Amino acid sequence: MSFVRALPLARRAAVSAAPRFSRAYSAQAAAPSGGAGKTLFVAALAAGAGAAGYHFYAESQKSTLPVVVAAEKPKEPIDYQKVYNAIAAIIEDENYDDGSYGPVFLRLAWHASGTYDINAKDGGSNFATMRFKPEAGHGANAGLGIARERLNRVKDQFPEISYGDLWTLAGVAAIQELGGPIVNWRAGRVDGEETNSPPEGRLPDASRADGQHSRDIFYKMGFNDQEIVALLGAHALGRCHSDRSGFDGPWTASPTVFTNAFYTELLGRKWVERKWSGPKQFEDKESKSLMMLPADMAMAKDKEFRKWVEVYAKDEQKFFEDFAKVAQKLFELGVKFEDNAKVYQFKPTNA
Repeated sequence: MSFVRALPLARRAAVSAAPRFSRAYSAQAAAPSGGAGKTLFVAALAAGAGAAGYHFYAESQKSTLPVVVAAEKPKEPIDYQKVYNAIAAIIEDENYDDGSYGPVFLRLAWHASGTYDINAKDGGSNFATMRFKPEAGHGANAGLGIARERLNRVKDQFPEISYGDLWTLAGVAAIQELGGPIVNWRAGRVDGEETNSPPEGRLPDASRADGQHSRDIFYKMGFNDQEIVALLGAHALGRCHSDRSGFDGPWTASPTVFTNAFYTELLGRKWVERKWSGPKQFEDKESKSLMMLPADMAMAKDKEFRKWVEVYAKDEQKFFEDFAKVAQKLFELGVKFEDNAKVYQFKPTNA
């Protein structure tokens, strides 16, 4: 399911209805003349080839020369604020979609994390298995290669960061740079192998209009009804694309500004089924410029979901507070952090 799609930075006044390289150093003494010098030269070559090479030489030549061991320079810690800033610098692009990559960055982070299953205890943002064909080819992930490719620019600048950390940090940057709340973030995801890829079908199906489907999917991730509704507030950003998900259009009139507009639009407009050749979706009766997915409509029809929709429609600050918590929870699914893992809060570049 496409939860977020592409989008510029700065809350607009007219919001519609609302190097880490380690260098090895070695020391080599000046070789004495004659056979001893030749022997020392061979020993140095053996050390340069690694411990195994030296041990082979020592055993075969019965050498008593000292082993020359390469000293490894300690790695410097990654400056994640610099990584965040580098991501923020490539979000805005007037030539892409609505002018921002923010929504598609958030969608990448969402889909990379939302495959977690609390029963199977696999999936989630650890391992970053969308790098491989199986998960990259899942129908729900259509179009996310755009975000992955864009973020490779940052990966080239900071090669030590894992893809899972990079993608989830991009999700945090997208939320904050587009006007949303500060989201806590921790590093610690590792890059896995293709064999770690989760099966297809763990992400929500946007075409399902029944609330039970949403519960079946999100409960397996460990979310409750309130958290489900809070997460869907991310639909304030981005739009659907007919060449990706099959659906088409934005949820709100300000798709590059993070607000509570998803809820206010859902409750405040009259929604009718769109007559077109694509999959079933809804459009607002008045302007026919906005859309809702069948799964979105379930949030308004289901009694338990609707009460939270109403809360967030009335109180944007409450939505921001709850979304920040649930977004952190989502991005950390499937990750085993060290006990002392630092919790980061990043300063938005446009603050």
